[in-house]
Amino acid sequence: MESLLRQYTAPDFTKPQFTAAPDATLRPAPLDGVAPEQYHAMSIFPEYFKVDGRWLLAQESRMDCVPVLKGDAIEVCEFRRLKQGDMVFCGRTEDASEGIYVHPDGFRETGNTEEVFAFRHNRSRETAFSRDYDELYRVLAHDRDHGKIVWVMGPAVAFDYDSRKAFAKLVKAGYVHAVMAGNALATHDLEASYLGTALGQDIYTQRNQPNGHYNHLDTINRVKLHGSIADFVREENITEGIIAACVEKQVPFVLAGSIRDDGPLPPVIGNVYEAQDRMRDQIRSATTVICLATTLHSIATGNMTPSFRVMADGTVRQVYFYCVDISEFTANKLSDRGSLAARAIVTNAQDFVVHVVKGLGLE
Repeated sequence: MESLLRQYTAPDFTKPQFTAAPDATLRPAPLDGVAPEQYHAMSIFPEYFKVDGRWLLAQESRMDCVPVLKGDAIEVCEFRRLKQGDMVFCGRTEDASEGIYVHPDGFRETGNTEEVFAFRHNRSRETAFSRDYDELYRVLAHDRDHGKIVWVMGPAVAFDYDSRKAFAKLVKAGYVHAVMAGNALATHDLEASYLGTALGQDIYTQRNQPNGHYNHLDTINRVKLHGSIADFVREENITEGIIAACVEKQVPFVLAGSIRDDGPLPPVIGNVYEAQDRMRDQIRSATTVICLATTLHSIATGNMTPSFRVMADGTVRQVYFYCVDISEFTANKLSDRGSLAARAIVTNAQDFVVHVVKGLGLE
């Protein structure tokens, strides 16, 4: 795994570029939720700020947020969380000349002209993804025990018998540390567990069942009767499926609501900013993120996922980010975010999950 996780090379702060640089400028936020003029907006890369002659790394980053000095640490803060008087770093340059340095090349291999991750490396249905799968198997094997694997999922995986069964195997084998999705993924997976259908279609044959359009509503209603998904799984003796596996293995799932939701299920978060906060709580410690067939959730997750993670021992490692979708547009949308940020795999999400389970030897 050492050859896969490239060693992080920090900037050489003994160079004149850094020693001659001034301390970064700090200005107070004028009002709650308002940044001062010339505020600095964060990127996905490691960023350093010079404070009292020392270069400090912002250990948690999020694109399009602002860095705030809190004691001896730098907190990366959403604009909506700013409080009047918060000391915000200001400056629009990134080359240390204003005491701010953005470091995009910390994981780059010297002498490698064709990076594994690259700017505008668009991929299509004609791309061969064998190398990507081989890499993914190694990443998952490592991060199962030494990292945190977060899956971001659309409902497509819940509409297929084989992909539901396969993903449940991933959960039970320890390859899933958190799930982020919407009402639909959980609803249709639970519908399949409870009534054998997804949106009224037989989960295996895909044939519409009589009055099947009631089934997802009946499932939501039943879950609400029991009060929670965990109680529903226990009281209805649900033993298979994605959500049941998460309940069994105590894998957290964040269900962000949508204006189009039916029901919704009891744990679905209707407040978008609360949902964003809960999603970011999971992303803060993620080392591998896999987005499956969900454009909006993928973009939202990508926007809050940096290209690096500071581990408990202080080391800096890269974050692996995969976007899997049958749509080339969706799969490539996030790959334009930059090196070491996102890898696109253009394929059917159900087939992808089954393929991963086979590659990991879980059949």
